[in-house]
Amino acid sequence: MRQIGNAVFIKLNAASLQMLRIADPFITWGYPTVDTMKKMIYKRGALKINGQRIKLSDNSIVEKSVGKFGVTCVEDLVHEIYIVGENFKEVNTSLYPIKLSCPRGGWRKITNHFMEGGDFGNREEYINDLVKKMN
Repeated sequence: MRQIGNAVFIKLNAASLQMLRIADPFITWGYPTVDTMKKMIYKRGALKINGQRIKLSDNSIVEKSVGKFGVTCVEDLVHEIYIVGENFKEVNTSLYPIKLSCPRGGWRKITNHFMEGGDFGNREEYINDLVKKMN
């Protein structure tokens, strides 16, 4: 992640959880639902094809980029990322970070943790509400 308002998907394990804890004061994170992921990817998703950023407009783009892993449509792409399937790493690296807007209504308080009424840190399932405001 290199910009404010980017969204990426990561596999949650002990190592990535420790990295999230270190970056906690600078990011907000949580566990999105399938519906939230589907809306983000359909609206703002882009794949790498020959080093170029190609916006997802139809399933042929998905098949061209990650078809060799058995992912032939956007639904397969979302499913592979959500269940953290065996081809998660390849599919996720071919997907560019999703560029979101600033949330409607603005941020609440960027210097406080989410549990203290602020914005950064682990939001758990409340990340869906934030993404809905930012999409």
